[in-house]
Amino acid sequence: MDKRLAQLRREQLQLIERIASQRAVLADQLAPLQKFVAAGDRAAGWLDGLTRYLRQRPLPVLIAAAALLLLKPKAAWRWAQRGLFVWRAWRA
Repeated sequence: MDKRLAQLRREQLQLIERIASQRAVLADQLAPLQKFVAAGDRAAGWLDGLTRYLRQRPLPVLIAAAALLLLKPKAAWRWAQRGLFVWRAWRA
C-alpha cells in the first residue's frame, strides 16, 4: 500500500511539473496579445464612462435625436429600426 501511495505521489508531482511548464509556455505564447487585450480594456472603460455620462445627462441625446428626426427623418427611421433590432437581439 505504501508503494502504491508513493507511486501516486510521484505521478502527482510529475503532473504538477508538467502543468507548470505548460502554463509557462502558454504565457509566453500569449504575451504578444497583451497589448490588444489592454486596448480592449481601455475601449471598454471609455465606453462605460460614456454610457454613464449619457445616462446622467440625457438632454444632449434627446437634442441630437430631435435634430436627426427634424433634419433627416428617413435616416432617423432607419436608425430607429436598427436600434430596435439590436435591442431585441440583446434581450433575446
